[in-house]
Amino acid sequence: MRKIDIVCIVDDDPIHVFTTKRALQLENICNSVMVFKDGKEAFDRLKAIHTASELLPDVILLDLNMPIWDGWDFLDEFTKIHTHKKIVIYITSSSDNPDDLAKAKTYEAVSSFIVKPLTIDKLKQELSKID
Repeated sequence: MRKIDIVCIVDDDPIHVFTTKRALQLENICNSVMVFKDGKEAFDRLKAIHTASELLPDVILLDLNMPIWDGWDFLDEFTKIHTHKKIVIYITSSSDNPDDLAKAKTYEAVSSFIVKPLTIDKLKQELSKID
């Protein structure tokens, strides 16, 4: 598995954020981690990064259930931004609702749906699929 430059975590659960960030660091999976607590904050910052021609993340780990903007709101707006870089988006949610799984498949930008709890083995398995 190649080392990823930037991973972005969009999740309002501080325990999930802490454990995921720590696992990424301990396993030396990426060079840096960006964290946002809701979809609106993530969208605004990533849009500004794109506008400034700065480095966007290679991978986004996106929760669905968050305040302000949920994961669906984020996806609806973020997928309108045209980038030259392929950004791999994984939905990481505690929901195993078949409707959420089906809806996730309608987004071309979503690579996979990972049901929490997110383990390092699950994460490494998914990240190993990135070219």
